[in-house]
Amino acid sequence: MRKVSLVLLGAVMGASVVTIGSQTHLLAAAARAAGTDTYRNLNLFGDVFEKIRSDYVERPDEQKLVEAAINGMLTSLDPHSSYMDSKSYRDMQVQTRGEFGGLGIEVTQEEGLVKVVTPIDDTPASRAGIMAGDLISAIDDEVVQGLTLNQAVDKMRGPVNTSVKLTVLRGAQKEPRDIKLTRAVIQIRSVRSRQEGDDIGYIRITQFSEQTFDGVKQALQKFQQEMPGDKLKGYVLDLRNNPGGLLDQSVSVSNAFLDKGEIVSTRGRNADETQRYNARAGDISKGKPVIVLINGGSASASEIVAGALQDHKRATILGTRSFGKGSVQTIIPLGQNNGALRLTTARYYTPSGRSIQAKGIDPDIQILQDVPDELKGRDETKGEASLKGHLKNGEDEKGGSQAYVPPDQSKDKQLNAALDILRGVKKAQAGQSEDKPAEKKTEPAPN
Repeated sequence: MRKVSLVLLGAVMGASVVTIGSQTHLLAAAARAAGTDTYRNLNLFGDVFEKIRSDYVERPDEQKLVEAAINGMLTSLDPHSSYMDSKSYRDMQVQTRGEFGGLGIEVTQEEGLVKVVTPIDDTPASRAGIMAGDLISAIDDEVVQGLTLNQAVDKMRGPVNTSVKLTVLRGAQKEPRDIKLTRAVIQIRSVRSRQEGDDIGYIRITQFSEQTFDGVKQALQKFQQEMPGDKLKGYVLDLRNNPGGLLDQSVSVSNAFLDKGEIVSTRGRNADETQRYNARAGDISKGKPVIVLINGGSASASEIVAGALQDHKRATILGTRSFGKGSVQTIIPLGQNNGALRLTTARYYTPSGRSIQAKGIDPDIQILQDVPDELKGRDETKGEASLKGHLKNGEDEKGGSQAYVPPDQSKDKQLNAALDILRGVKKAQAGQSEDKPAEKKTEPAPN
């Protein structure tokens, strides 16, 4: 297995810059070993580059030319591979540590626009009313059509306490509206916890950063001290609108609720690259009942946790179908001051052998939220299956699902149903919604 610094399962953003010097002959030498066709194609690239550099109507920025070529090469692979220059690489490392500067928004790209995967709790984006599914068409009146995702993200970033205007398209009619935000230092508490009454521990994970497992462990220990013995009826693990993050943290969080068995496996192009991650003895949650909340904004590392606990029948999964991002990105440093490559290197599989790529995790109990009239039409995510160039996964791919979470807990049907089930107030049947029967579930065959 290749040695790298980070393995990610979520959206990481950054600009792309690479230096160019006398690299053409090096590429050509490598191509000779690969085959005549590759050598011919690289010669073509070199010819086009030289023609643009010498004959274009204005002197081009050679560095930007190469940047555009690299961006084109990587975006042709899948939506999650990208190149980061040294600054963007540093920003990504800061973000995975749980602190970065910006608006507090996780994004992807769809049809040339920037699409919001989810706003991060308690950030300028969430406070301004940015919602999952919003499409950003302009930044400070500059249209984003034609920009790479990295370039758009760079325009949203800037010095703390400076403002930026986003033009957002919402609803079925995609009506534009301008939202002004003030940039801030985003300090992410990836884990938030509280007692629900005097008998249930609630844990919300907003993303999987380096701090996540420690936060979950501390929350579990605190609950066990404050609600000892039979008083503690169980836990709610809220992964709704969690876009993912670090693979090792999703494994550790899963392990907090398991005592044995496989958590996840990752399988690359070559058989010898298969990695299996198994639970270690010692269930920190002490076997108490667990309900995991997911929705259309739960992606990647969130789906690893939900899939592992579902396959081991350790938890009841409640909510709506998850996003369906079943691929692993490896961060490959490219040497001092050269940034890093974020490359999709593997698919991941749940313990039963399921690939959730472009399919998602179907909940055991499907419950839809009541969506206010003004939000209808933009309360769902289309999911991984809607992303251009996504890795295919057979013919039964599924779209996204509802991702709305009411800000008023009293109206949060999913959370309140979870609390009722743990307290034995209601006996919910797996696969049944309060509103209507859930879709019939079919388990894909192991790959």
